[in-house]
Amino acid sequence: MMDLGPHAAFIWASYAAVALVLTVLIVWLLWDGRRQRRMLEDLQSRGVRRRSRH
Repeated sequence: MMDLGPHAAFIWASYAAVALVLTVLIVWLLWDGRRQRRMLEDLQSRGVRRRSRH
């Protein structure tokens, strides 16, 4: 193991915080992607279509 000196607790806490934030972001992106897909499928099943380009 490497010697991180007197700031080891801060360094490990920083790594843990970054790992937590990244995990939360990934979970949120997966959840939101599924939610968006369900909303799009619902709109398509009701016959709502995209506007054509002018």
